[in-house]
Amino acid sequence: MLPVLGLGRVLGLDIGGSKTHAILAVVAGKDDGGTSADASVPGGAGGAAAPARKLAECTVGSANIASVGPDEAAASLDDLAAQLGIADSAGHGIDAVFAGAAGADTPAARERLTGLLSRRFPGARIHVDHDTRIILAAGGLTAGTVLISGTGSAAWAKAGDGREARAGGWGYLLGDEGSGYAVTRSAVRYALRESDDGLPAGPLTAELLARTGAAEPGDLLDLFYRRPERRFWAGLAGTVFALATSDAASAAIAEDAARHLAGLALTVTRRLGTVPEDAPVLLAGGMLVNQPSLATRVRELLAASGLTDVRVLDRAPAWGAVELASQLAGAPHRPATRISA
Repeated sequence: MLPVLGLGRVLGLDIGGSKTHAILAVVAGKDDGGTSADASVPGGAGGAAAPARKLAECTVGSANIASVGPDEAAASLDDLAAQLGIADSAGHGIDAVFAGAAGADTPAARERLTGLLSRRFPGARIHVDHDTRIILAAGGLTAGTVLISGTGSAAWAKAGDGREARAGGWGYLLGDEGSGYAVTRSAVRYALRESDDGLPAGPLTAELLARTGAAEPGDLLDLFYRRPERRFWAGLAGTVFALATSDAASAAIAEDAARHLAGLALTVTRRLGTVPEDAPVLLAGGMLVNQPSLATRVRELLAASGLTDVRVLDRAPAWGAVELASQLAGAPHRPATRISA
């Protein structure tokens, strides 16, 4: 048996609004007919790539400049580099970096993050794109619709001819309906309205008080503004789905979330004019992956509109970034644009 030949090291990044998942991998050549079995990445993201074998991975704070600012984003990149053993900017050994970042929809947003990455990993091939692209790659698809519900929410579709459409992803101040943060925000609003009406705490309010340690609904208002971390509030969304089968208020919030999400997927699919059988829908994000009742209801709503090929992503989106980084590693080298601080 011939040894596996390492062709280079690549870094795949899934950068969300609250955290960054990084996978460091080696792009390997063929052995005696097989490929590395350890977390190999399938092809099908728009070009052939050698299989990749994971060397290390970690999760750190968000490196999303729009969410946390350039200083905190840079600190998160420093943290992941240290955890992955590639902290030496002069000897990091990374051939290519692909970052899928929430909100990286404009050239300016992509250039800002590219600048941070090029300073952290000088000499590497670097590409930044929105996070939905790496999800499509992680699902082994070249075309279809990606529907995300995590801390935030968004949908993105790509037709076989390369046309694209995107909807949602406005962020928590302007939208993100159907996301974990929005579900909990609706639950808090319900608790406050219930209190304003002079009603005793119902099941949803009581559970929110227990989960947050708040003594009464009015304390939820203070806590919401005093502790604005979106990841914290998104993490409480499971409370709503756990109660949805027995509590009318929770059921209404869960249904509203499902309808908003299905609407996003239908919006981008219809904009491309894609017929249902040619448009698989890939569900991703912590909410859709970890809340089966939400995924089931979204699937039902999409099926009612003719979209019947609906799948739940079964691997980390960062693997899609690894796949795309592997393709980038084999492309002609175009040095990343350096952006001054």
